[in-house]
Amino acid sequence: MGRSASVVAFVGFLASAAFDAHALFIVNQPWVKPGTRNTEAYMVLTSTEGATLIGVRSSIAAQVSLRGPGLRGRARKGLPLPAGAAIALRPGADRIVLTGLTRALKPGERVVLTLEVETATGTREGIEVAAEVRSESPLDAERRAHRH
Repeated sequence: MGRSASVVAFVGFLASAAFDAHALFIVNQPWVKPGTRNTEAYMVLTSTEGATLIGVRSSIAAQVSLRGPGLRGRARKGLPLPAGAAIALRPGADRIVLTGLTRALKPGERVVLTLEVETATGTREGIEVAAEVRSESPLDAERRAHRH
């Protein structure tokens, strides 16, 4: 898989009307676990101006929700993204849960997620992310590949 696979995704944009011209929203290392009925999605989110992740949509699932830490993490109405802070969604911590999958997800496929973000000024924007289906995070895979 090499270095190019570890740099799975870097999605950033300067939004036209929705975000201030200086605002940047970054999605790094998005991935989704393989699954048949339910699964989870993870990534690292950064907002230069501060924002809140208020929801996620995907055509691959009947329902998508934000969940807090723990095996049975409570549903969250929003996830604050303080200015300049990298917020990691990861197994056992804050994460995105997809339930009622329309088909089984296999390693190597891509799942399109639309992140619903609200800025500090109250403006809302949908950000489309293509997350790779994989068994471990891109960072963990890269670390394992470099062990000698």
